[in-house]
Amino acid sequence: MGGALERLRVIDTTHVLAGPFAAYQLGVLGADVIKIEDPNDPDQARMQGSDPALTDAAMGTAFLAQGSNKRCMALDLKTPEGRDALLALVEGADVFVENYRPGAFEALGLGYDALSARNPGLVYCSISAFGATGPRRAQTGYDNVIQAFCGMMAMTGTGDSGPLRCGAPVIDYATGTTAAFAITAALLHRARTGRGQHVDVSMLDVALMLMSAPLTGYLWNGAHPQPAGNDFFFATLGCYDTADEPLMIAASNLGQQERLWRLLGHPEMIQSENNARIAAHAREKALLAEIFATRPAAAWEERLLAARIPAARVRRLEEALADPQIAARGVLATNEGWGAQAQGLRVPLAGFTLSETPPKLRSAPQAVGAQGSCCRWHD
Repeated sequence: MGGALERLRVIDTTHVLAGPFAAYQLGVLGADVIKIEDPNDPDQARMQGSDPALTDAAMGTAFLAQGSNKRCMALDLKTPEGRDALLALVEGADVFVENYRPGAFEALGLGYDALSARNPGLVYCSISAFGATGPRRAQTGYDNVIQAFCGMMAMTGTGDSGPLRCGAPVIDYATGTTAAFAITAALLHRARTGRGQHVDVSMLDVALMLMSAPLTGYLWNGAHPQPAGNDFFFATLGCYDTADEPLMIAASNLGQQERLWRLLGHPEMIQSENNARIAAHAREKALLAEIFATRPAAAWEERLLAARIPAARVRRLEEALADPQIAARGVLATNEGWGAQAQGLRVPLAGFTLSETPPKLRSAPQAVGAQGSCCRWHD
């Protein structure tokens, strides 16, 4: 059985991360994704990653992470021939995705109105830093810039560290996921009405969605989120030093905090309501720090989990990936098809599975223009 999006054709003109990840998520669900790149200036992610040999081959790990299940075609959209070839592809497509500065594709005659006139059922998705409307619409930006702009960095870190960006490009990936979700919603609407539409995805908008709880709190009573490092509003949530390495605990609700204090032999610390927990934060934190320092993190993790208290040692990536839970979920897939340099490449597939049409790797990442250039398209 094919994927959930089988027989849908996606034209992917995006580059770097958010856009390519959106198209990749559609591709692992069975869509036929055609990646369009400028032969003179291909996706810059091809030249980024952890392996210099792969980056020299324009197949960097930053590209390989979301390059599977795509057929690659090289078109110079600044030329009439390149634009004509793209328009021919669009006539038979279901989805078109671009992530250039708003107005750039309109200037080339490739904006939503022009493409929709040729294909009224087309779902046209534009991804940009600040969105297609507003006074900053023409301003460009990347994940780190949006983290700085939106307030996320200002609430990340500690008073001593100053603002910190997230270790992973969370806004890029969240934007790609949001775009794939919005495209799917537009396709459902088209199935009912026969009409395509323009999907406008803003990295800034997505960042605000990621900060929904602190943002709402600020809008309600002006409570500005402060950088708290690994601390939370309750002392029973947080990161504590143990005898050997840090441990994150999450005794969040009243029942969990009661189990925690009983496990630690301090039933007198149990609180009956959450405001009392907030008021007792300093006293609880000092006692927890003293207790957790007495044993290794692994021993604490085992005891806490046995008592149904969420906890985890702070693991490095290699240890996390070696955990049998990762293999059991199938979130990592192996790509056997891209030459000797990347034989056996493993990449993240999707953050979910489906019982009937699970996401799959169907083809390996391709070189620039592997399916042809200009009008030489190999279908």
